Amino acid sequence: MKHHLPSTGGRQEAFPGETDLLLAAAALLAASIHTFGVVEAPTAPQTSLVVSAPGARQPPEGLNHHPSPTTVSSAVRLAAQSGPDALLTELGRFDPAQLRAVAADAQVQATVFDAPPTAPRVQKWWAELSHAAQTRLEDDAPAIVGNLEGVPYGVRDRANRAYLTQALRENERSAVASSRTLAMLEQVRYALRRAPGTPMKQLLTLDPRGSGRAAIAIGNMATASDVTVMVPGMFFTVTGQMQDWTNTAENVYAEQASLAPQATDESTGIAVLAWMGYRTPDLSNVLSLQLAKVGAQRFERVVAGLDTMRAASEPRVNVVAHSYGSTTALIALSSGRIHVQSLTLYGSPGSSVASASQLGVTSGQVFVGDAHWDPIAGTGYFGVDPGSHGFGAHLLDLVGGASTAFDGDVFRSPFGHNEYLKPGTASLHDVALIAIGRSDLVARSGDPNAPANPADPHSPQFLLVRPQDLLVRD
Repeated sequence: MKHHLPSTGGRQEAFPGETDLLLAAAALLAASIHTFGVVEAPTAPQTSLVVSAPGARQPPEGLNHHPSPTTVSSAVRLAAQSGPDALLTELGRFDPAQLRAVAADAQVQATVFDAPPTAPRVQKWWAELSHAAQTRLEDDAPAIVGNLEGVPYGVRDRANRAYLTQALRENERSAVASSRTLAMLEQVRYALRRAPGTPMKQLLTLDPRGSGRAAIAIGNMATASDVTVMVPGMFFTVTGQMQDWTNTAENVYAEQASLAPQATDESTGIAVLAWMGYRTPDLSNVLSLQLAKVGAQRFERVVAGLDTMRAASEPRVNVVAHSYGSTTALIALSSGRIHVQSLTLYGSPGSSVASASQLGVTSGQVFVGDAHWDPIAGTGYFGVDPGSHGFGAHLLDLVGGASTAFDGDVFRSPFGHNEYLKPGTASLHDVALIAIGRSDLVARSGDPNAPANPADPHSPQFLLVRPQDLLVRD
């Protein structure tokens, strides 16, 4: 069992005067700004192109695009207006040229990306299609196929990679393409690079509209016995941090593999999903919960899709959420519609959830960690602090120390708001133990009411805010 050095106490005290918006805004500057391997994106105009299947012309995002009947079938447009299920019914009826036009239609894209049919409905629809129809849809409407929960993960990966290649080609040759969109697509391409001997990657979401959405799995989501979904916080964008977030998922994967080497077998194994499937806040909207609520709905669809696709071989599903992402995850898991095996929250500003018992998480498997001098953790700015006395979560002792259970490895304490998932930290080690079902080996703080840090809680470490973080992204 891991032995930590003696801790000076439990949690960090909340800031005095939490209702002071200026202080809260200053504290939240540090949320989700990280210091490891960020690939910076060039500044660019806010308008970007909506990319689609090959050969289709792109309408600029934000235009009320109404193509002629020769461009997009009126039946499909009517189906999209009628709802996602009606759209599915129509999609299987079109030839390749029609499908390419359909995939370029802004209304169809909005249905697929923002209000899709349920995963069980998609799974049934896909299974009932002929092989020729499936191939036609994958080849000529990859943006649709790749982003529907309920389509097999391997098919989605192939479709989204084809969509990425086509979108890059179209944006590179377009005279009106947005440099921001091109930078976003390039970031996803870089994140997908795989060194020899490293685990497989799957591109399971690619939505280049606005600030973008993407999700890359390390390992095989179709077979993994342990699946970890990572939810990022403030200032994370596909353009700026997709490669970095994917690298972080690889760190989580590697730490799990070091504890259970047999878990790297791709026929069963582990998978870690670097999910950037919602728009995270910047300084213009950090005080609002609206993005967390929208993100929670999208996150629910991911877990529901996993439940649908893995119904015959259910994996252990673990959620790791950081900063504003913890608020998003708490909202999603309190909906009553999804359930996971464990939830680990780092640097959380809280939520409206009052108790761990309200969450769709296996009893006794909610964990909260606060690093030294993290100015966000423990504030309860968005409601109840999940690490507070009475919430019902286990408080992780992240002070660092040695583990006798696994070759006497020594782990250091994370510092500030952005080191929780760095290699060599006690927090990353704990995430890996929890994810492989060995939460009994993690060290826990004994007194949830004691201050966690010896440092002055009124002197937080404010990390650098980059110029692009100050911009309204879309």
